[in-house]
Amino acid sequence: MVRIVKSSEIDYLPGEMDKLWLYNGLDCCITHEVFQKLEPDLDEQTRKIYELEKALQGPVMEMKLRGVRIDANKRAAVHAMFEGELDKIAGDLKKFLVGASLVDDKFNWRSLKQLGALLHDTLRVPRVAGGSLDREALERLQTYLVAQPIVNCILALRDLAIKIGVLETELDPDGRLRTNYNIAGTVTGRFSSNQTDFGTGTNLQNIEKRLREIVVADPGMKFAQLDAEQGESRCVGAIEWNLFGSGTYLDACESGDLHTSVCRMAWPEREWTGVLETDRLVAERPFYRQHSYRHMAKVLGHGTNYNGTPRTMAEHTKIDQKIIAQFQAIYFNGFPAHRLWHSHVAKEISGTGRLVSLFGRRRDFFGRLTDAATIREAIAYDPQSTLGDLLNSGMLKVWRENRVQLLLQIHDAILVQLPNELEEEIIPWLRRTIEVPLQLSRGRLLRIPFEVKTGWNWNDYSENNVDGLKKYNGHDTRKRTEEVT
Repeated sequence: MVRIVKSSEIDYLPGEMDKLWLYNGLDCCITHEVFQKLEPDLDEQTRKIYELEKALQGPVMEMKLRGVRIDANKRAAVHAMFEGELDKIAGDLKKFLVGASLVDDKFNWRSLKQLGALLHDTLRVPRVAGGSLDREALERLQTYLVAQPIVNCILALRDLAIKIGVLETELDPDGRLRTNYNIAGTVTGRFSSNQTDFGTGTNLQNIEKRLREIVVADPGMKFAQLDAEQGESRCVGAIEWNLFGSGTYLDACESGDLHTSVCRMAWPEREWTGVLETDRLVAERPFYRQHSYRHMAKVLGHGTNYNGTPRTMAEHTKIDQKIIAQFQAIYFNGFPAHRLWHSHVAKEISGTGRLVSLFGRRRDFFGRLTDAATIREAIAYDPQSTLGDLLNSGMLKVWRENRVQLLLQIHDAILVQLPNELEEEIIPWLRRTIEVPLQLSRGRLLRIPFEVKTGWNWNDYSENNVDGLKKYNGHDTRKRTEEVT
């Protein structure tokens, strides 16, 4: 646990303690006065969200105080591995550049000034608007063959540097890593996270998988991670059902494999059998470069749902614009309610500047209401917000039952730990409890199922990580292999 420092242990200047008590008192009193003015203005809709967020303070405080256990030996080993990778790439890059007389021996890949001189002055690569050399700018410069190998190395080095920085994050004195959740940190209602109030820890919601192996369950305990299955897509389908009575997309989501269903719709000429398991194998066949039909359906379908243009999606996916445009033409023909929904949101925003999610969370938009970026943001709002509220409502139910220990909330998933011997008893209960059905129009119910993975560290199971998270199918015969240090 975090050690709370007593005021008597702090060496304050004379009179400073009185100032701190006064400041604390004013802070509490003024906040209470603001609440007294705002509380009468809550209506049935806004009070529901307020009560939910107020109730979430309990599980959030528990997660903040508990933190997660870090395997010190694994942390050191992963750190050394990434340091080795970084040193090798940096050394090879410098050797190549110096050997080609493009830079001198003092070249530092971290220096934006030196990197800019290399790319723009020496190699004559045009500058990106604004002269930036951030990730987005460098990815645009990858189209120039002369700069491509250098840019690839710089991006790889930056990614490794970020991972190393995470591994060097200061732990608390008890060897645990903690994060500070902000319940009202985003406009969608989803949580945000950052380092703790004591200056330790970090954002644990966006930790890359290769780093997660250092996070381990406490002795005698086992992890269970619950992920919403196609949560945002199901919310899109539910929105279209409520607005237009169109169940085509929600039916596809509930078919058992949305992306294979989309493949069958988008490429009807393939040898589909109607049997899901067989058709998935067909969908996994190569389509474009290294991408399978199913991967295309997953990546392009998600972006198209949120009104992504072929040009914008091509920049992010590195897939040719023509391929994306062809896919979208077929996709919108198969799910015509998508276009109706996009138009509905644009009309609603331009008229009122306000949207209310399926769950009932109201949001006012203050940007230029006819701007394409504002409209895309508004389209994404309802599915993301609804899924976040449904997940947090389920997490609150789990916490109130007090049968597992909440550890992390990771946007569309939660991580808990439970006694090893109670796994087969608790997992079915977890699945039931976290699911919060949402009543739709015309008597239909939205149910978002959760996939459960169990293990003793937070990375996925593999031959090299036998204690990792593995999909739970009723029982797990594995035994924990690594001692926690």
